[in-house]
Amino acid sequence: MIAEADTLHTQKTASDVIGLYFVKAVVGNVGTPGAPIVNLALSVQAASGHVAGLAEIVQAIPGGNHRFNVTGQIYQTGFGPNHQLVSLRGQFVYSVPPPAIGSFLADFTAALTVDQQWNGSGGFNYVTTHVENVPVKKIS
Repeated sequence: MIAEADTLHTQKTASDVIGLYFVKAVVGNVGTPGAPIVNLALSVQAASGHVAGLAEIVQAIPGGNHRFNVTGQIYQTGFGPNHQLVSLRGQFVYSVPPPAIGSFLADFTAALTVDQQWNGSGGFNYVTTHVENVPVKKIS
């Protein structure tokens, strides 16, 4: 997935720690041809709910792959102890496809609802791509 984050595997899972922990997750319909998939490698400060890390968009189209930093926040829903909302935001340089010429800074946002093991559902937006109600799965 994301090579830069592989050295962080020594962190414990969310249920084991009160402080900082690391999580890798995939968002999207994995296995669906042409579907955009977002791979996440995040560090989470449990006490404050602050999230920061890397996101990687993978899509089987020309110019469909992007890697960039994200930050965000975890919110407890109050609908039981196992549900939390995760809000993420980031930006990446998007190059327009030919015959157009140029690049611009594209915004990325994601909203996920996950349990304590980081499994659930969510969606994400960037440029003209809007994906909703797709699976979120923690990966090891």
